[in-house]
Amino acid sequence: MVKYLLTAILLLQGCAAVPRWTENPQNCNPNMWGPEYNHDVWNYAKASGRIFTKAMPYICVENPEVVRMPSYIELLEIPPAREMPVVAVYQFMDKTGQRKARPGIADFSTAVTQGGVEMVVDALKTAGQNSWFRVVERNGIDHLVRERQIIRSARQDVAKKQGQEKYKELNPLLFAGIIIEGGIIGYDTDIKSGGRGARTLGIGVSRQYRQDVVTISMRAISVLTGEVLLNVQTRKTVFSYGTGGDVFKFIEEGTQLVEFEDGIGNNESVTYAVRTAIEAGVLELIYQGHRRGYWEIEGYNENE
Repeated sequence: MVKYLLTAILLLQGCAAVPRWTENPQNCNPNMWGPEYNHDVWNYAKASGRIFTKAMPYICVENPEVVRMPSYIELLEIPPAREMPVVAVYQFMDKTGQRKARPGIADFSTAVTQGGVEMVVDALKTAGQNSWFRVVERNGIDHLVRERQIIRSARQDVAKKQGQEKYKELNPLLFAGIIIEGGIIGYDTDIKSGGRGARTLGIGVSRQYRQDVVTISMRAISVLTGEVLLNVQTRKTVFSYGTGGDVFKFIEEGTQLVEFEDGIGNNESVTYAVRTAIEAGVLELIYQGHRRGYWEIEGYNENE
């Protein structure tokens, strides 16, 4: 009886530790999983800003969300510029040279995102709630020019059919005074790693962690002179951790074996880390340009 009871307890604990998948919206109702479900977990979730996420026993179909990291909030709340500079972003490449294999798929993927340009443009437009930079499109300039040619040709055809010699010209494209260049220049793995564990009488627990680092470089270049006006480098750690436990024990005078394993891992998103580093780089560019007199942050006093 003892062995069956012990086995049942271990199996029930394992089921509780592994979240269950559900597509039933009722199971995803946060009001169902409050402090009465797991008081400690619910308090942790509330304190960390992830209310109910940790407390729910189900893996639910998640809705899309707008990602707002701490650097995003600081960039969003920066005071506006007295005069908005016009900037262009041609490319912001992955220069790490890092590759990683994906399990179960016979190919190799890059270790960091290839969407650097999109993240830089987003950060530039986010600064001061779009009160800092006028960003002109250059990454898709071929598409832009082609569409303008289509519009110009259509207007010419309409004017010709109406017997008019002139047609309404398009406004000229806005040119940039500053080009933002740079890239993701480093992705260093296992900068710091470690863990600890203990085992007694066939029962053991362990914890491991690992820190990676992603580094980006960003510079502002004058279009008129080609001079590099500003240059910054930022880095962001990528934290991963895992916990686990196991039971390996003989009972009933060594004739029956009970074996049980449980664990969970959590890996910080590399894409979010790159985005945070880029946002911090744009923020530092703004402050650095203010200190060097290239532009002015309205109402900002660095000594306050």
